[in-house]
Amino acid sequence: MNREELNKQIEELVLSMAKEPQNIENYHRLSELYLQIRDYDKVMSVLESLLTIKPDDVQALVGMGTMWFYEKDFRKSLSYYNRALEINPKNYLIYYNMGNVFAEWKNFPKALFYYNRAIDLNSVNPEIYNAIALLYQDNEDYIEAKAYYEKALSLDPENLTALIDMGNVCFKLFDYETALELYKKVFVLNPDNKIVAICIGNTLTLMKEREKAYNYFEKALKMEGDNYKAYICYAIALSEFGEYDMAVEMYKKAVGVKPEEIDAQTLLANLYTNFNFIDLATDLYKECLRIKPNSSETYMLLGNAHYLKGEIEQSIGSYKAAINIAPENDEYRLVYTQILDEYIDKKRNGEPV
Repeated sequence: MNREELNKQIEELVLSMAKEPQNIENYHRLSELYLQIRDYDKVMSVLESLLTIKPDDVQALVGMGTMWFYEKDFRKSLSYYNRALEINPKNYLIYYNMGNVFAEWKNFPKALFYYNRAIDLNSVNPEIYNAIALLYQDNEDYIEAKAYYEKALSLDPENLTALIDMGNVCFKLFDYETALELYKKVFVLNPDNKIVAICIGNTLTLMKEREKAYNYFEKALKMEGDNYKAYICYAIALSEFGEYDMAVEMYKKAVGVKPEEIDAQTLLANLYTNFNFIDLATDLYKECLRIKPNSSETYMLLGNAHYLKGEIEQSIGSYKAAINIAPENDEYRLVYTQILDEYIDKKRNGEPV
């Protein structure tokens, strides 16, 4: 249905609602149409009107909870889900959505509790297993995550979310062959998926399949959408295969696409550091800090660059700045302490620093 047809249906429904303001189904249908055209403010307005007429309408309550979830106001979202749950405690979707709220809050036990309650009420919905798998994946429990993705795929073998995410889990577990198999399944089902093309390229890189990896990065670059990630991953692959000049050019292309982002510039600076082009690296790290002044990692990298240049006082200053931003990072403190002790010892012994 095109936009013109949707607008016509919306106009007809609005007229019907003016004639029959108590017809609940018209409100549901209108909110669905607004959802299709992504006019979320009007979705919420319609649902609020419906709840004025029928405060115990579970579908409207769940809809409002979902709208607030999209708005990232999770407390309001949860309040609507709780109201819906009081009315219908046997609705699996409510538990699933509440699990999503607690997952956003990084509350693993409660998220898992509500997801499992959803499974008790609907054990054949693959999206619930996907959600639990992602929960474990976020907690870096990749074995458990893989088991839940396998369950989701047993229910829906062509579930793109499960295929991609299980591929990512296998990648984390260094099972590159299985990851590649899963990514390729997705690519068959969705050959225009830019992210999966990049994932395949990354996996082939680690499997030392140079030409095949390059082929998928080239495919990704020809697809619609942002090429920033594709350029970065291609550059990493080029570095892996020793083609450093081309890697530098690829990083520069990434910087050209998104000069306000620091990932490509940081990686390029790291590459310069590896080849002892410390001045170039230092300039790039400083540019990254101009763009993102609260990056503790960049301060550490700048500190390392100063140290390699023999600029001990500057390196200490950079390490201290990193600690001020991330005081809980023990690794940063250890490096800072070691370099500071080294500096003090040299000063005491009259050595140049």
